[in-house]
Amino acid sequence: MSQTKQKFTVLKQICELIPGHLVSKLAKKYDVDQKSRAFTPWSHVVSMLFAQLSHALSLNDICDTLGHHKSVLTGIRRAHPPSRNGLSHANKERDSAMAEALFWEVLESLQNQYPGFWFGHKSSGFPRRFKRMINVVDSTTIQLVSNCINWAKHRRRKAAAKCHLRLNLASFLPRFAIVKEAGTHDSSEAKALYSDIKSGEIIIFDKAYIDYEHLYELDQREIFWVTRSKDNMAYDVVDERPSYNQQILTDQIIRLTSPNAQNDYPKLLRLVTALVEVNGELKVMTFLTNNMTWAASSVCDLYKARWSIEVFFKQLKQTLQLANFLGYSKHAVRWQIWMALLTYVLLRYLAFVSKWKGSFSRLFTTIRGVLWSKFDIFRLLKSYGTADDPIKITGTLYQAYLPGCAF
Repeated sequence: MSQTKQKFTVLKQICELIPGHLVSKLAKKYDVDQKSRAFTPWSHVVSMLFAQLSHALSLNDICDTLGHHKSVLTGIRRAHPPSRNGLSHANKERDSAMAEALFWEVLESLQNQYPGFWFGHKSSGFPRRFKRMINVVDSTTIQLVSNCINWAKHRRRKAAAKCHLRLNLASFLPRFAIVKEAGTHDSSEAKALYSDIKSGEIIIFDKAYIDYEHLYELDQREIFWVTRSKDNMAYDVVDERPSYNQQILTDQIIRLTSPNAQNDYPKLLRLVTALVEVNGELKVMTFLTNNMTWAASSVCDLYKARWSIEVFFKQLKQTLQLANFLGYSKHAVRWQIWMALLTYVLLRYLAFVSKWKGSFSRLFTTIRGVLWSKFDIFRLLKSYGTADDPIKITGTLYQAYLPGCAF
């Protein structure tokens, strides 16, 4: 490890990935600088990044630890440790739209520095034969404390925030995200999630996002989409296509017959029914698409790739700090979610540059353990290998051979 030593802490090296003066620029844009006195917007960002990287459990956990490292923290562009009330007030009162803008600005900056970062990852479920941009859309619910949070109540005794996300399947990086209360239906966010998708791209989503009027708009924009059909969908079969794959049960061209659906989507659609392996068992699933030329198996493979977004949500929710919230106001919750997304991107960037071969959780725990150490983070991750194989234990006694000794 000696060759990895340097004069800056790992925490400082990670924070330095955020372009200089970006935080102050965004603070002016969102009037956050007007609400900050001793606790600057940059100190706020560093504190929230540290909360994610250290998996801090409370405001006291963050403030006490940063206070013990005050001199080191000052070297990170003159950041200062917060007081408990100061950090709580900042999360509650400062506009969380700044955290959202910071996430997208940093992501764009990293992609401009290393264009390969955009395509530096291929998920295990990525359909290799497709050369188009593949977008996966889904949402994840983040449970909150209902008796403390009125703004996020969506049931009598439940409160939750929801993150609607559009993931680039080739890079495994977000392309669009909406963070809000969980009370709205997924389909109401569809137009915003699909707004900047270009002609020729592919989008995959669950049936919760089905809105026939909007699906027809996507078709008119020459965007291909794949989803699962609703159980109560009314339709007539126009044509039946032959299939030579035993896993494909039917491949049909259909027309919607419900008056409202037919008015919203007047064109023909394609319905593929197939046997799909889920958790080691074969299940019958029905897929809906506007593409008439792909092989039926390709339609199934595309929807199967949608499940990769669950891996992303698992990495985000189980590895980073989205279980213990530092505040219960809308801004406080959104600050923490957007900073978790920012931390995810920074860690993925470190993994890309250092050619990290381990899992995301192993990457996180490796970095968390050396936050205050003065290692060159890129060299450390490049030199970080798995442990040697354990000593083999056998049930047979082997005779040892020692030179000069006779047995």
